[in-house]
Amino acid sequence: MKRNRGGARLAMGLLLGPTDARNERYEELMHNLSWNFSAAEFPSKFTLLEQGNRVFAKHPNTTFIALHVANWPENLDAVSDWLKKYVEFGARQAELGRQPHRAAKFFDAFQDRILFGSDSEPVPEMFANYFRWLETADEYFPYWGYPGQGRWAIYGVALPDKILEKVYHQNAEKIFAMYREEK
Repeated sequence: MKRNRGGARLAMGLLLGPTDARNERYEELMHNLSWNFSAAEFPSKFTLLEQGNRVFAKHPNTTFIALHVANWPENLDAVSDWLKKYVEFGARQAELGRQPHRAAKFFDAFQDRILFGSDSEPVPEMFANYFRWLETADEYFPYWGYPGQGRWAIYGVALPDKILEKVYHQNAEKIFAMYREEK
């Protein structure tokens, strides 16, 4: 367990339900035993999310990018309430793709604050899978890395070009422009 200067405990972790074959994430959890932070000595996921939001609130002039859809892609309503920052969706295609209608609404509402992310090796097949997810209304196909995160398929969100351009590059360019030195 690491501590920052203020003494707050910092932990990254995941434990979702029973860790047996009934858990649709069983394979992922068995390959990542160090993700088990279920002991009482660790703060809950919600506590960690609240701590992060307090940091964001204390530093309103800082540009934050909340990775992995603020680490709660299963609850886009909560993430929406907090979204005064940027998010990227690295390693969260599986969660977002299983809720295509809600995800499409999220992308529409926050199109100026969402960045492309993958957490995967940048190979053509990975990009093709992500483009299929974001650009089409295809149904029930494997997310990139299936079944690494769980035993389910995803659905395309069929985002319009205006949103895709922002997610693919314009939002990132906007952030980079804030920090470029003028010549």
